Amino acid sequence: MKILVTGGAGFIGSHIVDSYINLGHDVAVVDNLSTGFRRNLNGAARFYQLGIEENGLAAVFDEEKPDIVNHQAAQIDVRKSSEDPVHDATVNILGSLNVLANCVRANVSRFIYASSGGAVYGDVNYLPADEAHPINPISQYGVSKHTVEHYIQLYSTLHGLKYVILRYGNVYGPRQNPFGEAGVVAIFAIQMLTGKQPVIFGPGNKTRDYVHVSDVAAANVHALEHGDDCILNIGTGRETSDQEIFDTLADTLSYPSSPSYAPVRKGEVYRICLECSKAREQLGWVSRLSLKEGIALAADYYRKLAEQAL
Repeated sequence: MKILVTGGAGFIGSHIVDSYINLGHDVAVVDNLSTGFRRNLNGAARFYQLGIEENGLAAVFDEEKPDIVNHQAAQIDVRKSSEDPVHDATVNILGSLNVLANCVRANVSRFIYASSGGAVYGDVNYLPADEAHPINPISQYGVSKHTVEHYIQLYSTLHGLKYVILRYGNVYGPRQNPFGEAGVVAIFAIQMLTGKQPVIFGPGNKTRDYVHVSDVAAANVHALEHGDDCILNIGTGRETSDQEIFDTLADTLSYPSSPSYAPVRKGEVYRICLECSKAREQLGWVSRLSLKEGIALAADYYRKLAEQAL
């Protein structure tokens, strides 16, 4: 199949591109490299450097004529979404509408969308949170990601566009940028490896559902043929605290010191983990890697990255 992946030079998107190409699919990538990197690009994929909100996207669709669009590109920083909600909405809402409009115009048969299983639910009423949990985002990022879900469902009703919406947990693993504002595994790992003291915001009991990027890429492979018109959580169903992430990384990397602690940041969910039985039923997908296994793989990647920097 011909597949267009937006954000395909990014952390998650590049792993998805690799998986698709390994299966023999014909893949093109759209990415403005605002958070992605050329080094992540698969050499077998055609690359277009532009933002999803730009008018030039139409020419890419005309050139590629994709069968499937996998939409990973987004403004992903919760704090930046609060500081500049207009930019967040411009990329995440208006940019996604531009992608959807071109999908309809180009007769794309299937649309896969990366949503957020942490940000859209907000502070949860019960755990693990399933797809029927009330939607109550506490950040502009969560609002923008959920808004696009409604547009996707509308375009399905109006134009017959088949879709799969994947609500990710906290994705971690190789290629996550350790110098960004998000991605605690990557940030802590590179800080430990370079002799810096990691900072935990709050007392360390804030929890997330950490799912390895290889498992997320596998879910996107399953979504090529399964899960028609479904919204699906993609996670492990397990809460993991900030302190547990620190302790597991410190043990893996033989880091001898303790973290420092700072006040909790606004807009961040306190506790979350995802009920993922629907993904098992609809996609035939389950997460495979344990936290310890995933942390070990991530640690190896960042150990090599630190060695290159030194």
